[in-house]
Amino acid sequence: MRKLLLLLLLMPTLVAAEPLRVFASVIPIQTFVEKIGGEHVDARAMVRPGFNPHTYDPSPQQIAALAGTVLYVRTGVPFEDAWMERLRSANPKMQVIDARDGIALREPQAHEDEDHDHDHDHDHEQDPHVWTSPPLAKHMVGVIRDSLTELDPAHAANFARNHDAFVAELEALDRDLHALLDPLPNRKFMVFHPAWGYFADTYGLTQVPIEREGKEPGARTLAALIDQANADGIKVVFVQPQFDERQAHQVAEAIGGAVIAVDPLAADYVDNLRRVGREFAQALEP
Repeated sequence: MRKLLLLLLLMPTLVAAEPLRVFASVIPIQTFVEKIGGEHVDARAMVRPGFNPHTYDPSPQQIAALAGTVLYVRTGVPFEDAWMERLRSANPKMQVIDARDGIALREPQAHEDEDHDHDHDHDHEQDPHVWTSPPLAKHMVGVIRDSLTELDPAHAANFARNHDAFVAELEALDRDLHALLDPLPNRKFMVFHPAWGYFADTYGLTQVPIEREGKEPGARTLAALIDQANADGIKVVFVQPQFDERQAHQVAEAIGGAVIAVDPLAADYVDNLRRVGREFAQALEP
């Protein structure tokens, strides 16, 4: 009887110690949640490793797991357009936030020979890859900190400390990337999928995409891209592991260049962006 009473007294403490289950749209945002929440969160990414956020369908197990989820952090990746209503309906009590709130979003780049009359669907065309810019990542982790604090005020001090420590990491990363990339005379790099626009804007670079909005270019656009690459002295085509590389290899062969993989969806955010910075710097060296 005494043990039962003790257990009953401890139950509120045990319940309070349960970590908050948080779903993030993609793995880098899961990393941000883990950096801020620490042991007080159970963070998961909806788009699993190796999958394409443009075409992803959540698994039945993931939908079921939303029943115990208190927070969903969205970033506007394309699968969310089709799935967001269903994700919300799986748990109407789940709080949904957009980590991009307060950030001016980029419009996607169009190829020069494309028809530009797309005003009717601009709302669906904004570039979601905000996290590739460390200064914008700082803003996003602030949004996450505020939401975790609202949901679990008892651990507000922990979230604040973790936030400040991670922001210091992001600021150091930003300084190092500027030191690496600012001196380079060449400023254009070619990618298959245009995931690095915010990174490029932050460091004064220009991203030249082969694919746009999930659509591969036609023969005329592809020929123009090859001519542009030759004119700009581009010798590397960067690809993303989640996408087909065939056209990237076609362009690289035509310009006598190489294909190199860089992953905007890697979990080790800071170390990954350092690697990406080094790859870009090497490709842009004269």
